[in-house]
Amino acid sequence: MISAFLLDLRRGRMLVLWSGVVAVLYAGGITLFYPSILENAAAYEKLLEVYPKELMAAFGMSGSIGDPGTFLNGYVFQFLWPLLAAIVAILLATRIAADAETGFLDLPLSTRLPRLRYLTAVIGGQVMAMATLAAMMIGAIVAVDLFIEPDFPIDRLVLAGVHALLFGLAIAGVSTLLAVIFLDRGKAGGLAAGIIIAMYLLNIVSLLSPDIAEIGRLSAFRYFDLKALIDTGAYPLGDSVLYLGVALAGWLLALWAFRRRDLAA
Repeated sequence: MISAFLLDLRRGRMLVLWSGVVAVLYAGGITLFYPSILENAAAYEKLLEVYPKELMAAFGMSGSIGDPGTFLNGYVFQFLWPLLAAIVAILLATRIAADAETGFLDLPLSTRLPRLRYLTAVIGGQVMAMATLAAMMIGAIVAVDLFIEPDFPIDRLVLAGVHALLFGLAIAGVSTLLAVIFLDRGKAGGLAAGIIIAMYLLNIVSLLSPDIAEIGRLSAFRYFDLKALIDTGAYPLGDSVLYLGVALAGWLLALWAFRRRDLAA
């Protein structure tokens, strides 16, 4: 099982590396501009007044742009992370479907390693990859913060990274289940991406239209707002538990289905 876990890590290392480079460059670069944005916050807010408040809230820009929570939530966590997390989670989770298509899956399963242990090792690789990516993003913010004023609360940034990680794991759990069901990377990845895009649009529309605001609860993005956590330290425990529950449910169902799946079908 350990060898399968290490193999999965090696196969995904370049994806995680280059995604991490993007996370570091963007998160670190945008953080570097925070002192300038804080100094000119009044001017920026005057420019943003032309946009409806509901629209700004949909993009995580509620409150003063000079607040650390509004700044990081809008420019990093709501913009960068969902995109990177979705790409990496879907590519990693649906690789087992690609392996089934190419016949590579026959190689590890031809050994004494049971199916459940192999898929568990693959899931472990997903967790490690997503945790590494989240750590690189948070690490870039913290590193740049050492050279700018005012300081961001590091403990809250770490907690924000935990919540971001769980968001990514929820995507990975559902994508893994779809990959096992279809054993077709195109179908599984396309459906997973479609669900994410639909949820994103649903969240925006529900925030713009009060009449259908309750429908927004069906979107995973409704529970990914880190402004309050960064500004006040209020951790969204219920939202994190929800993401964790979705991830575990997806993985457990994938394990159950993979054990019974006819891989030749």
